[in-house]
Amino acid sequence: MSGGVETGRITTDIPARMDRLPWARFHWLVVIGLGTVWILDGLEVTIVGSMSAALEPEGTGLGLSSFDVGFAGAAYVAGACIGALFFGQLTDRLGRKKLFLITVAVYTVATVATAFAMNPTFYFIARFFTGTGIGGEYAAINSAIDELIPAKYRGRVDVAINGSFWVGAAGGALLTIPLLDPTLVPAEYGWRIAFALGAILAVGIFIVRRHVPESPRWLFIHGREDEGEEIVRGIEKRVVDDTGRELPSVSDTITIRQRKSIGIGLIARTVFTLYPRRTILCFSLFIGQAFLYNAFFFTYGDTLTTFMGVTQTGWYIAAFAVSNFLGALLLGPLFDTIGRVKMIAGTYILSGTLLAITGATLGAYTAVTLTLMGAIIFFFASAGASSAYLTASEIFPMETRALCIAFFYAIGTAAGGIAGPLLFGKLIEDATTGGLDITAIAIGYFIGAALMIAGGIAEIVLGVKAEGQSLESIAQPLTAEDPSGPDSDRKQPAPA
Repeated sequence: MSGGVETGRITTDIPARMDRLPWARFHWLVVIGLGTVWILDGLEVTIVGSMSAALEPEGTGLGLSSFDVGFAGAAYVAGACIGALFFGQLTDRLGRKKLFLITVAVYTVATVATAFAMNPTFYFIARFFTGTGIGGEYAAINSAIDELIPAKYRGRVDVAINGSFWVGAAGGALLTIPLLDPTLVPAEYGWRIAFALGAILAVGIFIVRRHVPESPRWLFIHGREDEGEEIVRGIEKRVVDDTGRELPSVSDTITIRQRKSIGIGLIARTVFTLYPRRTILCFSLFIGQAFLYNAFFFTYGDTLTTFMGVTQTGWYIAAFAVSNFLGALLLGPLFDTIGRVKMIAGTYILSGTLLAITGATLGAYTAVTLTLMGAIIFFFASAGASSAYLTASEIFPMETRALCIAFFYAIGTAAGGIAGPLLFGKLIEDATTGGLDITAIAIGYFIGAALMIAGGIAEIVLGVKAEGQSLESIAQPLTAEDPSGPDSDRKQPAPA
């Protein structure tokens, strides 16, 4: 079952010890140090959406058309897909910590380059590499978070952290209000300053991340159990000091055949042969949420300015973003109590249905009422979209976790995230030649609604009840002795 050369066999209780920890300040360090990447992503996406009007003039901007705005969004997403795949396999091979430091550095350099773009081509390239860093972050961060957070809290933490995208979105939207005011900041500098400020936040995140440890689970599988044991003992001591309570003993252990590396062939076989039902499920969830969000949100500022005469879109997008974050924050605990299947299916189907209704009545909305309706839809959709990352990060074996996240993110986002902004950008551009009829973009709403509802149905049929379970019981490591899993579709592999 294992690629690479076997370096030894160990029996360890590290997973059980990590899962039995109570919540403590250490876990807040993980949340702040790693989870803040989504704030950066939200900041980036919102700045692009809010700054679309500022980027269009030839003199002060870059002379972008509505299609160019959509193309820039697609370039960002394409970079994220490639970055996820490239850095994802490195995360499984070289470790979580190395990669979550490298990827934030890539993002920082690229977003600074965006601020100095002098023409559309340079801008598109800078957006592509900014996306590359963010895509790599998704793989490295989700895998590290799930391996460091106790099973009892994993669902709510993962959903809330992924939902923190909207903290960045709200901040980015509000940030653009003074920066787009020519009485305060010259028009040719406002949008450049907005991009440069993202780099300042990234530097702060880099400093905090240096104190987040490597995943002990990754260490003991890759023959570095002594380092893993030292990290776990340090975490346990910090938790005891913080809480003042002794930790209960554990008896659950797992025996691992250690490998320095896991072959890409084994990873592919795991995804498509051992877990085909889970593979279909993740495709469905990622494609639905990627199209919905990337299509709607990348071009929302352009929609407001083109069809409704809004000059300052920041207030509208900030209100929209707050609702999204509250949805992930308030609904997140229910993924651990009510359960994954019910909550994922419910949020996907409800948000898809509401989006279809909005598309059918699109001509009746003003800027305020459309934003209000969007806030209601995405209150539920944000929790559902966040749960797609949670699902991919916990239902596949540990050796493949980062690359599986990257793989499903890249495929789903390529299908929905690249096509979505291009489609909406083209719909908006075509509508401007036909008398500014906003109903011309309703087809995009209907496609997004159908994909979300399909994702919800896939969850009902194929979903995994992972709430409260250790990662190793949901999908045993490929290097474990006598590997087996709870998934009824998993085929028993041949002996190693």
